[in-house]
Amino acid sequence: MLVSSHLLAEVEQTCSHVVVMHRGRLVAAGTVADIASGGGGATFTVGDPAAAGEVLRDLVGVGDVTVDGVAVHADLDGMPRSVAVAALVGAGVPVSAVGPRRRLEDAFLQLVGEDGPR
Repeated sequence: MLVSSHLLAEVEQTCSHVVVMHRGRLVAAGTVADIASGGGGATFTVGDPAAAGEVLRDLVGVGDVTVDGVAVHADLDGMPRSVAVAALVGAGVPVSAVGPRRRLEDAFLQLVGEDGPR
């Protein structure tokens, strides 16, 4: 099924793959997760945020790590999320959810070179 929509929050929740068009040109295509996480950022919902932050900071290649309540945000710089999850679980940190750090709308705005709604 093909859906054409500007309601990107709904697209993110209902679609598995997206194609981003801008001014009649193909800008990006792939899974929603791949497009949304294009910047390499990920969010981990964990049982011990402080410990998770330490584990992620110790991984080679991981950039900025911030703790926000039960969520830990990290710039994985191309590292698969599964590798980071394995490191967290291996260190005894319970992980309940993992996802891209940014929303599809954020990715779209970056892809088309716009800095936000006008």
